[in-house]
Amino acid sequence: MDAHADPLGTEHHRLTHDLGRLTPVSEIPLRLTLWNGMQHDLGPQPTVTVKVLSPGALRYFVPPSLDNLAEGYVNGHFDVLGQAADIVEAATSLAQHGVPMRGRFGRLFSALHHDRGTDTHAIEHHYDISNDFYRLWLGDDMVYSCAYFPTRTESLEAAQTAKLDHILRKLMLKPGERLLDIGCGWGALAIRAAQKYGARVLGVTLSKNQYTLACVRVAQAGLADQVEIRLQDYRDIEPGDGQFDKITSIGMFEHVGLNHLEAYFGKINALLKDGGLVLNHGITSTDPGSGAAPLGAANFIEKYVFPNGELPHISLALKDMQSAGLEALDVECLRRHYARTLACWSDNYERQQEAIHALVSETTYRVWRIYLAGCAHAFSQNWVSLYQVLACKAGTCAELNPTPWSRAYMYT
Repeated sequence: MDAHADPLGTEHHRLTHDLGRLTPVSEIPLRLTLWNGMQHDLGPQPTVTVKVLSPGALRYFVPPSLDNLAEGYVNGHFDVLGQAADIVEAATSLAQHGVPMRGRFGRLFSALHHDRGTDTHAIEHHYDISNDFYRLWLGDDMVYSCAYFPTRTESLEAAQTAKLDHILRKLMLKPGERLLDIGCGWGALAIRAAQKYGARVLGVTLSKNQYTLACVRVAQAGLADQVEIRLQDYRDIEPGDGQFDKITSIGMFEHVGLNHLEAYFGKINALLKDGGLVLNHGITSTDPGSGAAPLGAANFIEKYVFPNGELPHISLALKDMQSAGLEALDVECLRRHYARTLACWSDNYERQQEAIHALVSETTYRVWRIYLAGCAHAFSQNWVSLYQVLACKAGTCAELNPTPWSRAYMYT
């Protein structure tokens, strides 16, 4: 029998009797339903129901950090009913206020606090995920990065196209210029740059699935003579490839590591022509000190949102960019845009639950459900942010900076 299954023996029977008699003791819009059918509302008019499948599952509520709650849900120790956005909001409220510690209900949680096991399941949310899975909630454009909503009313598809154009306008991309797209994904930006702006593009990615589909999409668009997709690390681009007029890195530098940012920007500098422009679009921490998000969200983000990633504060990114010989010309915060993008993805995911279940395991389904809703919440709460930084080679020579003296050109 599970060592956590009955920490208070017959106390469980008395506990469930008492739960049915308790009145709400907080404003958390959450209903707890226990393994034997008894339930307790933590607040009036609950929008979310947590079905606790065994007594041992209660250990994930002590303390009820976002990390612990996500861990318990992803690994199937309890089920959650409700919309993803409501679930994340209720979990945040629970993490802020804790479980009401009254009578036997409180004593059960207190006892479990001293007998928490360590979860040995390794969660790899990108494990064995197909392109079809991404298409279900990203849409046919297959753009897996922050969209741009100029009026806030655009559809997700229109906002993703607006994002691509916003980037390429900032770069002043011209026909015949060579563009390097680091971390090209499924090729959306490379195709847009060739089709609309007449550029010659090299896109590199480390994902085999992305590489295969990007090559197909380039061929289908009739752009094989303008766009090359490689399964290659950007650090392995050889001098024989020459330098590039423009460089983009969209949603990639989060995985570089804090101690390697200067080298990353240094490689970009080496690949960029004098008078060229680079745009780095990436997620940043909003804490200039520890970088930790509140309520256990730092662990949640590490495990489920950006595994093996390190998020620099924008100040560190700018410092290392300058140290690598690049001058920041324009810095734009798109945090609100990413919160909206992720909310759209999360809504798509909710609508496609049946199709997603048919493609992936229950664990993978749960990881990505909480991943998308949790990310949307993290960006909306300013726990993390996102910046686009336009840069050129640093120096006093006027030819190094080709941009006008006004930003107006970006919005023409």
